[in-house]
Amino acid sequence: MTTVPTVTGTVDSGSLGRTLMHEHLFVLSPELHGNWDIGVDLDAAVAEAITRVREVHAAGFDTFVDLTVVGTGRNIDLIRRVAEATDMNIVVATGLYTYMDLPHYFHYRGPDTLFGGPEPMVDFFVRDIEEGILDSGVRAGMLKCAIDAPGLTAGVERTARAVAVAHRRTGVPITVHTHAHSESGRVMQRLFTEEGVDLSRVIVGHSGDSDDIGYLTALMDAGSYIGMDRCGVDVYLGFEQRVKTIAALVERGYAGRMLLSQDYATLNDWLDPQMLAVATPRWSYMHLHNDVLPALREAGVGDTDIDRMLIDNPREIFERRDTY
Repeated sequence: MTTVPTVTGTVDSGSLGRTLMHEHLFVLSPELHGNWDIGVDLDAAVAEAITRVREVHAAGFDTFVDLTVVGTGRNIDLIRRVAEATDMNIVVATGLYTYMDLPHYFHYRGPDTLFGGPEPMVDFFVRDIEEGILDSGVRAGMLKCAIDAPGLTAGVERTARAVAVAHRRTGVPITVHTHAHSESGRVMQRLFTEEGVDLSRVIVGHSGDSDDIGYLTALMDAGSYIGMDRCGVDVYLGFEQRVKTIAALVERGYAGRMLLSQDYATLNDWLDPQMLAVATPRWSYMHLHNDVLPALREAGVGDTDIDRMLIDNPREIFERRDTY
């Protein structure tokens, strides 16, 4: 077994239990909160998150991977308030989330910039993993980067290569937000291969937004896990089609390479809550338990394969901590 860092201390990988591998507590815009009243009560959001996390824990989920990083408003103090008030194992991530450009801090530091020098992102990521985030003592257990419809922009590429270097140095697994409809998972697999990353230690996130069996099996055949991790976001792919796609892949023998989650956040200040309620009425931390798992069973997916996707695969991902 391997120890896994959580917000409230390390746990044995064998005790992770059912794991939601791609969720958020709070997705925030820090510069707006510090300057304008955007109608967000953070204390109320923490209280709501505590209620919702307790609810999903009572439903049988033991571990919650919060993939909020720089660029999505990671706030370790808010996350810790939730973790300390619940019995959920909460694993946090490090990395940087961008579809296009980097924050201006990095425009003048690092390779091929005005003043040059080594890549500062690598040191930031490694410090979060090995020492902890700021002075919190909370160590990150996952690395994250992103690619979306704009493709492999200079900022996206630089971030992904920094994530790859940090992964090779620390052994912490990688998850990458991808844009399934442009098959950008293939792009990231090529980049990580160039950087010497073992693709079996990469999760190609949001793959479940596609029902293209050929694309999905190609990602898994190359070695990666795929995230069927936007359950409830029916605006990208409908509920029935998501369930049908997962069931079809299980039938083909791919349960050992899929992860189930929802990419939900108690508070996401990027999105208007009224519009969200209309567009994604079932989206919540409980959607897997209430809707997806019953539908998968009805489609012929057995509990052994469900446990493989929710328990065994996450445990195996966290147990691979050897460096290169």
